[in-house]
Amino acid sequence: MIRLTDSAVRHLQALVAEQGADGKGLRLFVERGGCAGLSYGMNLDHPHEGDEVIEQEGVQLIIAQDSLQFLRGSTIDYCDDLTGTGFRINNPNAVRSCGCGTSFETAEAAHAAEHHG
Repeated sequence: MIRLTDSAVRHLQALVAEQGADGKGLRLFVERGGCAGLSYGMNLDHPHEGDEVIEQEGVQLIIAQDSLQFLRGSTIDYCDDLTGTGFRINNPNAVRSCGCGTSFETAEAAHAAEHHG
């Protein structure tokens, strides 16, 4: 299960209203690349067939099927502090994260690198 904090829900509600993006939700995906091997991506989008859609307090979090394994158990927060403003992902599957906060490595990837390196 992936969940949004109250702060993330409030910001997403405001973002959807501000951009007139009715029916859209926050699409969260994982792609190869970044400092640590995998990186997070986000945008406002409509759900597509096969997506995992999590509805929470009137907003949608949309996860592409191929990204779900990397994000299971994550919490999405929204922060506005000295380290930056934006959605932040607390991902229990990440064994190493880059200082940029958008790139991570999973235990499976680290294990594979040890045995192929």
